[in-house]
Amino acid sequence: MTTEIRPKLIASDLDGTIVNHDGRISDRTIKAFTKARDLGVEIFFVTGRPPRWMPEIKEAFGFGNAICGNGAMLYDLMNDVVLEQWLIEVPDQLETIKRLRESIPEVSFAVESHSYFHREKAYIPRWDVGLDNIGVHSIEEVLKSPALKILARCSQQNLSSDEMLKIAQKALDGLVTVTHSNPHDSLLEISALNVSKGATLARMADRFGIEAKDCVSFGDNPNDFSMLSWCGRSYAMSSGHPDGAKYAKSIAGACEEDGVAIAIEALLELPSL
Repeated sequence: MTTEIRPKLIASDLDGTIVNHDGRISDRTIKAFTKARDLGVEIFFVTGRPPRWMPEIKEAFGFGNAICGNGAMLYDLMNDVVLEQWLIEVPDQLETIKRLRESIPEVSFAVESHSYFHREKAYIPRWDVGLDNIGVHSIEEVLKSPALKILARCSQQNLSSDEMLKIAQKALDGLVTVTHSNPHDSLLEISALNVSKGATLARMADRFGIEAKDCVSFGDNPNDFSMLSWCGRSYAMSSGHPDGAKYAKSIAGACEEDGVAIAIEALLELPSL
């Protein structure tokens, strides 16, 4: 019988996983990650967020590696530097938008990178309000460079994110990677083909010489499922998407109840060898 050992790498989603729905990160969560870091565990914050949404994470923790844009960017959290990117080329952006307009006629679009956010007038932003107040009639007008992410929204919410995802996965198969991070919204998040949280985390772990069996991950939504699947130990949030249990090896308590911190505290009690 094999005795479980302490993980060498901990990867966690942010929003809905360790960042509460009111934007707070609990003291218990910060202490758990800090103890892991002090014991030599590599920490990765793996998020759909762009870098402009990361200062609060740097302020809360003061350490850690960051993978942003659902795996499309390796970001130096402490020094605010983009280290590597895996972007959607312009021809693939155009083809993606063409196919989605045909499959979901009411859809509207935004595109983002670390330095910009552009949207169509019909796209009603929820988080980057004010960053691009004017908007354009057609997103094709501003597709001039590779993008970190394409956002596709049904602003009238006549389709859920899950319903949109089912349509888009069929329409965009072999072209890009499509996912979502909120089942209660009507929003898709699109990355370059084969780019995902799991794929980029696997690449980073390999650079550290760490195998999947020594990695632990936490997440709450479909954009986390690749990461939950890849890691040898993984936890879907009980407060997250109902399909999380299909991809994770375990279930963590709800975000609002410090589920990740409780799991990490137990993992750190395991022997290191």
